[in-house]
Amino acid sequence: MRLVNEGLAFLLELLALAALAYWGFATGDGTTWKIVLGVGAPVLAAVVWGLFAAPRATFGLPIAGILVVKAIVFGAAVAALVVTGNPVLAVIFAVLVVANTTYVTATRRRRT
Repeated sequence: MRLVNEGLAFLLELLALAALAYWGFATGDGTTWKIVLGVGAPVLAAVVWGLFAAPRATFGLPIAGILVVKAIVFGAAVAALVVTGNPVLAVIFAVLVVANTTYVTATRRRRT
């Protein structure tokens, strides 16, 4: 079960990046801004994630710090879905993120 949830966590991370890219390409004003936002938003999120929230993050944070970073990245993805006219997807995504993050965090605490 833990392996399935860790796989789902990775899928949700990829979907967050996709939502941010979609937002950027959909809301940018003009081709240049569409490219800047469509590429820049997910790249920024991936860098922040890699530095602070990834399993092998560059900077080790306590669990509370990791959860804050996850809330910021996933929250931005939910907001991106809402702004681009996909509120139902945003709610489904948010529910999956909360459930998965809760499970993965709880099982990680027991293992360490």
